[in-house]
Amino acid sequence: MTTDTSACTPASSSPLHAAVADDFAAVNRTITQQLSSRVPLVEAISGYIIDSGGKRLRPLLVLLAARALGYGGDKHVTLATLIEFMHTSTLLHDDVVDESHLRRGKQTANDAWGNAPSVLVGDFLYSRSFQMMVDVGSMRIMEILSAATCIIAEGEVRQLTNIGNPSISEDDYFATIQGKTAQLFEAATQTGAVIAGATPEQEEALTRYGRYLGLAFQLMDDLLDYQGDAGAMGKNVGDDLAEGKPTLPLLRAMAKGTPEQAKLIRQAIRKGGLDRLDAVLEIVHATGALDDTRARAEDMAAKALAQLDVLPASEFRDTMATLARTAVERTA
Repeated sequence: MTTDTSACTPASSSPLHAAVADDFAAVNRTITQQLSSRVPLVEAISGYIIDSGGKRLRPLLVLLAARALGYGGDKHVTLATLIEFMHTSTLLHDDVVDESHLRRGKQTANDAWGNAPSVLVGDFLYSRSFQMMVDVGSMRIMEILSAATCIIAEGEVRQLTNIGNPSISEDDYFATIQGKTAQLFEAATQTGAVIAGATPEQEEALTRYGRYLGLAFQLMDDLLDYQGDAGAMGKNVGDDLAEGKPTLPLLRAMAKGTPEQAKLIRQAIRKGGLDRLDAVLEIVHATGALDDTRARAEDMAAKALAQLDVLPASEFRDTMATLARTAVERTA
């Protein structure tokens, strides 16, 4: 499942949105306008998942990147909205694939309406996002986002093929999370830079910033699956294990544990379910696997911070720095 970086408060009320509050209000209005459909079920499902809480980090990154480079137009609002639609469509599809029943502490759309409507509404949102790309009017942005959609899909397929496989390498793991999570973060900051007319150096730095930030968020998401608070996360501890996902905490535990511990984790990944959750939790804590995962997340956040040196001082750059720091401080 794509990482959920949400909080169950209205996005516009978050301190992280203060620097672009007016822009974000415009994004929220555009979301409402663009959800219009002649089919009531499309509006119902789309609105349900979009309104179900969240920081909307990906559209926020578009707005911050553009404003940090002095952009004074309004097309960044359309760009931020379509990226949120792309993300929302992946959530609808992911929940069907993962057979999820809970997201952000609420019933998933597929649980409420069924798999077929959820998949088709996800398709609608993807299609609407491409309509909006035409409105943005930048062939360069269309190239970036169309390439990103392919990489994201490949990441999801890679994750699916890795389920139940305890033998994947850490390189395989990072390739998966780069595709399924970090790619859209990267596309958000890169396109925000492009729309603002960034220099090649600035565009490359902001591309890397989004990539490293996305990796940090996914690493923390995978860590919190074995350490987080179920109520705060809006999902159950151990969900990844239940689905047989070989995430970094398990890979590190197998690498550092005894042969017996590694064997138990391999069996738990192959079988899925939660029968061995308590034993697995004990091992990932005892081996320092969670500390290793946090250290990798902190390294990614530090790399993201370093990219901001190409930007002039501003409240927008400051907020992007805060995002990198809070990525590894969160508990949900």
